Amino acid sequence: MKRICLVFTLIIVALGSFAQSGQRKLQRVEKMAYIPQPYGIIDYREMARKFDATVYDFNAKGKYWPMVWIDSTQRNFKQNVAGIYTAVADVRQGPQHNNGIFHEALANMGAVLGATLVGIDKSSQDTRNYVSMLKNYFNSETGWNIMMNNTCPEVALLGGGYGRDWWYDVYPNVLFYAIYDLYPDEPGFGEMARTIADKFYRADSILKGNYDWSFFDYGKMQPMKNNICTQPDAAAGHAWVLYNAYKMFGEKKYLAGAKSALKALQAQRKNPTYELLMPFGAYVAARINAEEGTSFDTYKMLQWSFDGTPECREGWGVLVGNWNGFDISGIVGSTVDRGGYGFLMNTYDAAWPLVPLVRYDKSYAAAIGRWMLNAANASKFFYPQFMPAEHQTIPELASVTKGVIAYEGIIKKSTYEGKENLQAPIAQGDGPLWAPGNPQESQFSVYGSGHVGIFGSIIDTTDVTGILRLDLLATDFFAAKSYPTYLYYNPHTAAKTVTVDIDTEKPVDVYNTLTGKTMATNVSSSTGISIPARQAAVIVLVPSGGRKIYSGKKFLVDGVVVDYRK
Repeated sequence: MKRICLVFTLIIVALGSFAQSGQRKLQRVEKMAYIPQPYGIIDYREMARKFDATVYDFNAKGKYWPMVWIDSTQRNFKQNVAGIYTAVADVRQGPQHNNGIFHEALANMGAVLGATLVGIDKSSQDTRNYVSMLKNYFNSETGWNIMMNNTCPEVALLGGGYGRDWWYDVYPNVLFYAIYDLYPDEPGFGEMARTIADKFYRADSILKGNYDWSFFDYGKMQPMKNNICTQPDAAAGHAWVLYNAYKMFGEKKYLAGAKSALKALQAQRKNPTYELLMPFGAYVAARINAEEGTSFDTYKMLQWSFDGTPECREGWGVLVGNWNGFDISGIVGSTVDRGGYGFLMNTYDAAWPLVPLVRYDKSYAAAIGRWMLNAANASKFFYPQFMPAEHQTIPELASVTKGVIAYEGIIKKSTYEGKENLQAPIAQGDGPLWAPGNPQESQFSVYGSGHVGIFGSIIDTTDVTGILRLDLLATDFFAAKSYPTYLYYNPHTAAKTVTVDIDTEKPVDVYNTLTGKTMATNVSSSTGISIPARQAAVIVLVPSGGRKIYSGKKFLVDGVVVDYRK
């Protein structure tokens, strides 16, 4: 009897703790360090700006430079398009190989998105409109009429994905929609966005909840299987595009399509994560719950995003661990391949949906804050200048990166002959394995490095070591009008007071959504807020004197939602 009472008491305590903090834990994040070591957050915003200035320099000098060229084949649109290398010295690419047609949307769109997020206008740079050039990835010649990773089917023979690997077909459309939000007046983008949404809506209607396919032929409008794993998490990409289409165009069918895709995703019995789409499903679930009153299982999709898949692409998720004194927790990739193999692009891109998710479901503020602290700290090790030479496969060749191009991945046990005895973590890349003749320098990833602007737009340090300021609006695309909103996470064992900088024209009140309280009023410069030990604060800078109302579960000031209350 005493044992039963004890168990009951523990359950009450646990439930009380959850109710008090209002925070939900993610089991994989709970294994991460509070303050990762060796600690140091680089300036990702400055890295993004330097990447853009260096990689888009047509006159750059040095071995394998420049990294950019002009493809004049004019596939899909009667205009030239800039190509950038997928990896340094990729022998399939450049103006001298394959008529210059092999360049990937993952690289070009990612670089345009990353630069724009840190304040660079890519629509009028050096007399070129790099935004307009992205229209060439809209594959009209094939009849697919969606954005794809390449401009033509011939590239399928060279690699890079074309109608065979579903995430390669879906993700360029996710990237495009984000860019469309940033450049809404770019001619032709609105028509393309609507056509893509219609294709995705029709595809979802045809699939009828069954996304267990290797890819979808958007020309023939039928699902297909091949030697690639089935990828049910494509539903997450469909849902993200369709919900944003609904926000942009207001058509209810897109909302219905987003809900249908989410239902298909949620119905999976096993973790269906394949590459990088699952976090977008978690984000849409949280947002649609907050805005539309649905009840999708955000927790399930977040756990799937982090945990690692059980079958096919076994172990794909978020890495956790300390390898010989280096905390590598937070990077995204295979949790099992040779002890773990994380990738730069996947890590940058996971932050895009997962950070703004906290706006719509604040119960994950501490978990996302702790993960981002780890991810921000570990991601610097992809760059040769921040990883000790004895932990790199080719440190002697690092000068070719000009300080802006990182290794593709970080692995526990190297895949390269002669590098087996390197001590983990090991910075390396798969470039030499992609094509015969690729030099060792192709381990340096141009495509992944171009996405650095995602981190650059989100992450700022504060006056307290270990406490980051994460911008929850930076990658919250197609959002309604919002006031500046930031996530602060305190990893320390004691409460800390951190300075909140105010950069608004008029005085603001500092509101914390996690407590539902105003922490300071009528502030016009900066103020200090106290954050309890190992807890978070979600701070909204609300206009002072604004009209406050409660509407259902929403708290609004001057008609703008400040807090989605549970």
